[in-house]
Amino acid sequence: MANSTKSTKSTKTTKSTSSKRTVWGLNKISFWTIVAVTILYAIALILSACGVSVTAVSVLQGIATAIMIIIVAILAWKYVRPKQLIWKVLYFVCLLIVIAGIIVPLVIA
Repeated sequence: MANSTKSTKSTKTTKSTSSKRTVWGLNKISFWTIVAVTILYAIALILSACGVSVTAVSVLQGIATAIMIIIVAILAWKYVRPKQLIWKVLYFVCLLIVIAGIIVPLVIA
């Protein structure tokens, strides 16, 4: 009995240790994405305050938004991939609408 408990504990420890060794885990990707997007939004804010062209500011904000959407789309695809076809269709419809929501205002402005 004592041996089986001991082996169970060592198995749990091995699993948790190996999952912490990943180079680019979800938490790290999320953090660095926020850092990169913050830099882009800060630059856009400074340029806007300095009176630089609205188009340049909009482009920077569009790029920042696109970066976040790309990361979220990749993670969402990992969720949707094993699901039924209707989930995949919903994923692509939503993704196309989001992309259109980014591109159309940039083209119109």
